[in-house]
Amino acid sequence: MMSFQERAKLGMEKLSTQAPVTLDKAKRQAQILKEQSSAKCKKSRV
Repeated sequence: MMSFQERAKLGMEKLSTQAPVTLDKAKRQAQILKEQSSAKCKKSRV
């Protein structure tokens, strides 16, 4: 089992290899997630 510190270190290493996210990309992703989540809620209520 991994300790919290080991998991945190691995997570930071993975984040450092990812490309930076622009504000525009983050807004678009949030909008897409919002639309998808509201669509799922509507389907489950029906």
